[in-house]
Amino acid sequence: MAIIVAGAPVSFGVFELTPDSDELRLPTADEVVDVLERTGYAGVDMGPVGFLGRGHELRERLGSHGLELAGGWVDLPFTDDDAFAAALPTLDDALDVFTDAVEAGPSKLPLPTLADSGDATRKANPGGGAGHTLDADGWARLARNVGIAAERVRSRGLEPTFHHHACTFVETPDEIDTFLDRTDVDLTFDTGHLLIGGGEPLDGWKRWSSRINHLHLKDVRVDALREIVARKGGMIDVWSGGTFVPFGEGDLDVAAVMDAVIASGYDGWLVVEQDVYPQPGDDPARLERDSRTNRDALRRWI
Repeated sequence: MAIIVAGAPVSFGVFELTPDSDELRLPTADEVVDVLERTGYAGVDMGPVGFLGRGHELRERLGSHGLELAGGWVDLPFTDDDAFAAALPTLDDALDVFTDAVEAGPSKLPLPTLADSGDATRKANPGGGAGHTLDADGWARLARNVGIAAERVRSRGLEPTFHHHACTFVETPDEIDTFLDRTDVDLTFDTGHLLIGGGEPLDGWKRWSSRINHLHLKDVRVDALREIVARKGGMIDVWSGGTFVPFGEGDLDVAAVMDAVIASGYDGWLVVEQDVYPQPGDDPARLERDSRTNRDALRRWI
């Protein structure tokens, strides 16, 4: 098996929090996969559940563009038992889409990408900090409910992964350590969100590589990120503030991280993400230009 590079609808401004506005024209599913095919990707993240289609439509869209499904985001309120139970049908719905894609017989299975939903306090405090972490009972609830979700994923013949993410209860390096100690679910390693949580990508890869089964690679302007975090801006501010940029325009040492990834023997999906929060007046040509820039930056390795 080898690393396979995928793109993601979030790099095109299409994700769960994309604003609903008549002033915006977001790319369609066909436009996203067209660009990814032209710029050399072999896979695509699911994006919002159903965005790429379901059943035959999904398999036809992927197959006609030579793409496989890499993964897909499913956030759940793991620290609230009642809310978690009520949200489980959303996981089942997403798993139906994954199962549809698997029927095409992909070379590498997609990974349902679980994440915590956080709460109002964490959403207002990217980066976490004192007073915003889970207590022992909170960690016990999170670990128990992650186990329930993981069993549901595995019952479909798939392996889950868990995304440490800004503004959630698994964000900082210490929280990632605690999560890995308390569960048997491996990690989606995200270079951008690790920086938000106060970690360093190269150190993090070395620290957790034995438990990483999915990779989200993004470049970050650290000065912009830290300014937003310092003033307690939320994730909308992070996404819209020019924080995530094409490879080579930010502060991520892509070469050092990729050298470490290859040296570790990692052979899973690598999902390129350049999170974009769309705004009226955006240059539509930028999407393909950035997609090509990001893919070409990785050709030295894959």
